[in-house]
Amino acid sequence: MIAIIDYGMGNLASVQNALASQGFATRITNDPDQVVQASKVILPGVGAFADCLANLRSRGMDQAICAVVKQGSPLLGICLGMQLLFTESEENGIHQGLGLLPGRVVRFNLPASFKVPHMGWNSIVPNQDSRLLRGIDPQSYFYFVHSYYAVAQDNSVVAARCHYGEDFTCAVEKDNLFATQFHPEKSGTVGLQVLRNFGEL
Repeated sequence: MIAIIDYGMGNLASVQNALASQGFATRITNDPDQVVQASKVILPGVGAFADCLANLRSRGMDQAICAVVKQGSPLLGICLGMQLLFTESEENGIHQGLGLLPGRVVRFNLPASFKVPHMGWNSIVPNQDSRLLRGIDPQSYFYFVHSYYAVAQDNSVVAARCHYGEDFTCAVEKDNLFATQFHPEKSGTVGLQVLRNFGEL
């Protein structure tokens, strides 16, 4: 059973439907115990960093997420769910994240010709040894909606990069911890491949 964390924000139905289309059983839950007991966990995210983290902490879900990672169960963060995994974010002030990956979430600082938020389809360059992005061809296009992105302190966790005015990390992978800045559930066939790869871990 794959647990999809519900903390009052995020596009949960689309994630659940995408996984169901690939034959995976899921449960949307706001119960930390169910999250810890799940075989795999997905942390989606939409909204502001501080608000999302406050909602997670109010439910004890921050501790559950850390327990999932510590016990070795696969966890996938999506969009803001990826950013929450890092040490801190500069969105609307400096806010502490879950601290599962060292690094900082920063805002795009681009010429006026680039719109922020970065919204739409962009190609990515995946690492060939990525388990999450197995079978994804270089320059495959994925769907993005974000104004901030994570800068990892440890380059070894970077699983893919994207270019939008500047290069930025769009996927990370460390042991049983996985995350994407793009939305695999909105990215067509290649996005379903990513979710299938996660479900098959």
